[in-house]
Amino acid sequence: MTGRRGEGEKGRGSCHRISASPHLRISPWLGYDQSPHHRVPAFPSIRKVPRRLLLLLLLLASLISGCERAVAPPPYPATPPPAARSPSATEPPRPAEVVEKSIAYLGGPRTIYHEIGPMETIWRISRLYDVSPESIYSANRLRPSDPLQIGRQLIIPNAAMIRHVINLYLNPQWKYIVIHHTATWKGNARTINSSHGYRGFWNGLGYHFLIDNGTMGKGDGQIEMSPRWIRQQNGAHCKAGDMNKKAVGIALVGNFNYEKPTPNQMQSLSFLISVLRRYYRIPSANIMVHGHVPGARTECPGKLFPGDYLRQTIPREIEW
Repeated sequence: MTGRRGEGEKGRGSCHRISASPHLRISPWLGYDQSPHHRVPAFPSIRKVPRRLLLLLLLLASLISGCERAVAPPPYPATPPPAARSPSATEPPRPAEVVEKSIAYLGGPRTIYHEIGPMETIWRISRLYDVSPESIYSANRLRPSDPLQIGRQLIIPNAAMIRHVINLYLNPQWKYIVIHHTATWKGNARTINSSHGYRGFWNGLGYHFLIDNGTMGKGDGQIEMSPRWIRQQNGAHCKAGDMNKKAVGIALVGNFNYEKPTPNQMQSLSFLISVLRRYYRIPSANIMVHGHVPGARTECPGKLFPGDYLRQTIPREIEW
């Protein structure tokens, strides 16, 4: 859907500091099937069993061995379930691929807290911290059928790392990438989703991705997916050039008319752009900042946004 009049403006929001790591892993959403070996029960000695009884036992054994199929639970990570109790009237589409990249190691397993963002699932949160979904359910006394309340602080036991988890969908709609700033000093997906909703944006947060700046409990450089991306909906970030219908909107938290984005934000932006370019085959000429979209009259993403950094890290010329 397209947003109401006024969509394409900035919301309010925030995020904490994380060091980048080069480990990259692409995880297609595949299930696993595993059958354990079965211990065959020993039969009594043939000499002590009458012939008819022996034949009957052999017949029963053949029936059992032919019908029995032990089912074992799939090993972790299992195929993630669809988002439970989503705000959408219909279930969101399932990703065709999930890309993960470690961005910080915590120096050993430890208990941390995670604030639930819009349309986050326990499966995705478990992947963020390399823990099992079952451990999160147990630590928070939750059941898989329980709704997840946006803003709730979850206990994450034995968290070992923090990583990006990026869903990719089979959708030929995405032909451009447009880069923004939030024009706020702080924020995260929850706060900006609320702000955009208050201002009349249909479906809340107008961007598809948000890159945090280390405020309001999120990591510096942490990438959050918005409900629009999870539902594969039009953006509400750039009316010019009809970009809401064909461009992935990426916003960095901060006001870059007064300060530069953090180095971690720029590294995460470069990583996210490279993932989207590869998967959707977006040419470099179609990657641009909001202010350079034909017909857009804005300074977004701000006068201090370091376009030179992305020119150096992304091959070929990019329109800045």
